[in-house]
Amino acid sequence: MKRLLDRFYLDPYLLLLIGMVVLATVLPAQGVWAGVVDRAADLGIALLFFLHGAKLSREAIVAGAKAWKLHLTVAATTFVLFPVLGLIVQAIPGIEPSLGTGILFLTLLPSTVQSSIAFTAIAGGNVAAAVCSASFSNLAGIFITPLLTALFITGKSQGFSTDPIVSIAVQLLLPFLAGHLLRPWIADFVTRRKAMLGYVDRGSILLVVYTAFGAAVLDGLWQKVTLQELALIAVLSLALLAVVMGAAVAIGKALGFSREDRIVLLFCGSKKSMATGVPLAGVLFPAAQVGAVILPLMFFHQIQLMVCAVLARRFAATTGEAAEQGTAPA
Repeated sequence: MKRLLDRFYLDPYLLLLIGMVVLATVLPAQGVWAGVVDRAADLGIALLFFLHGAKLSREAIVAGAKAWKLHLTVAATTFVLFPVLGLIVQAIPGIEPSLGTGILFLTLLPSTVQSSIAFTAIAGGNVAAAVCSASFSNLAGIFITPLLTALFITGKSQGFSTDPIVSIAVQLLLPFLAGHLLRPWIADFVTRRKAMLGYVDRGSILLVVYTAFGAAVLDGLWQKVTLQELALIAVLSLALLAVVMGAAVAIGKALGFSREDRIVLLFCGSKKSMATGVPLAGVLFPAAQVGAVILPLMFFHQIQLMVCAVLARRFAATTGEAAEQGTAPA
């Protein structure tokens, strides 16, 4: 089974996410049980961001912070280029409004951390800079994504409200800061229990996905979304990724970045974080709307992993061939 998944670059975690969607479709949480699951999901999100804060290494950030030009370019790709493309896609006639909102929200999210660093390492890029760029993007996303969401999505339909800001501060930012401040005392524990805490990380997201889709199903999600629209989401996700990756390559060359730094820009600038996006959607949108909002993110998540896996291996092969010939790859 593992060989089959590796062959097609399928993320096993995505299969679990799909399982949660199926479970929520067949057996959505209702009544008293819905309240219990919602509270558990809130606690899971708080724990998730606490662990994110505890894992954020100041030493790694300092080590890579010298490449400020690269980090600003990655941030501009993540929080400027992507949102502009999202607004263009949302304006395309015929897209179901809630899915258009989901695609736009996807483009407002920060980059991933673990997979961006992993693919950069496989491809032979600047790992220290990747750690810095990905960590900064994720940290900035806690502030920037809610602001962009209020500007482009919720602010237009609901008017500006301080409620999401308070929710973000209490449910996400405070646990994150608590985890980071406690890092000197719990860093060893977090490192030793990395595998176990990874299950807590992913389990929290699975729980949020279940509650989000359960509420959306009860609100008639699958009566509103057609198979053609799901196919359209997949096509648009692939198109978004292709445009951003093409732009990242062109910008990296235009700015004179080294090959190692261009790899960082490619992998950190083109990725979007499900680990951050799902909890943020749960805080920023009404419960019945969250399922439709994160649907494009689930598609994009798998597509970005498949494409980046192929590209990282090709970069690695190119590096190996150049090393054998005694030349440096361009």
